[in-house]
Amino acid sequence: MALLRAVVSLAASSPGPGRVVAAHFNHRLRVTAADDEQFVRELCRQLNVPLEVGTAARPGEVAAEAAARAARYAFLRCTAERLGARYVAVAHTADDQAETILHRIIRGTGLAGLAGIPFARSLGPAATLVRPLLNVSRQSVLEYLAALGQGYCHDESNLSPRYTRNRIRNELLPLLASQYNPAVADALRRLGALAGEAQRLIESLAAEEASRRLQPSGPHEIVLDCRGLAAQQPHLVSELLMHAWKHKSFPQQRMQQQHWHRLTVAAMAEPAADERFQLPGPVDVQRQGSRLTLRWTPTQGEP
Repeated sequence: MALLRAVVSLAASSPGPGRVVAAHFNHRLRVTAADDEQFVRELCRQLNVPLEVGTAARPGEVAAEAAARAARYAFLRCTAERLGARYVAVAHTADDQAETILHRIIRGTGLAGLAGIPFARSLGPAATLVRPLLNVSRQSVLEYLAALGQGYCHDESNLSPRYTRNRIRNELLPLLASQYNPAVADALRRLGALAGEAQRLIESLAAEEASRRLQPSGPHEIVLDCRGLAAQQPHLVSELLMHAWKHKSFPQQRMQQQHWHRLTVAAMAEPAADERFQLPGPVDVQRQGSRLTLRWTPTQGEP
């Protein structure tokens, strides 16, 4: 609600060729979901803002958070492409950032995960996802809504201790703030910012290394010259491999830390014994001399 009101206000004070369109995705997982959708419809009518509504295909299922998120962002991506929208703004706050970083620390994460939620990322070929409120506290958002006299909906599932994210928000962070560091959320965000800076530097170095080592190959193939990689830092080599993997759009969903570690070891082995193994994808990996070759065999329905 705060993001919508702020964007509408900015558009009114700075008219330009662009237009504001609201988007609401109804997961149909809560008994109040229909009321929430109607609330958004009525507000958009009052603000004279066009509204796009998406609805989950199967109501009443307790979906995993990851599956619900995937469905929501798929709706936003498809809607943006259909409307020709260059930007899709979502309302994550500074509190969401602190919760995300702490959640990833608890689960176990690398430097990239420690950086937290990015301010912007690609949502598709032409659309960019942006988070304008990522440096704004939840309290500031509530104060802004109160100043406007703007009501909003409560998602009762945010109070359920069933979800780890809710326990971090409602139990762990308040405990850390009251007994260890009142500014723990700020400390987590600073840590994330520093990790993000370090990660961007490493990714830049990995991209430079990739430009020197990647050899011409087919659309589903990566060929890497491994000479001298044994002298590099393992983390940089891992980032180099991830860069190549993403560049060729190899599937990443099932790649876990142990898979990247095995691939890094194979790339850094010197002298290298010929070896061959398979990674999720499926991706066939072959090390022969100084050459590492990865071949992805797409399953039915994949490009």
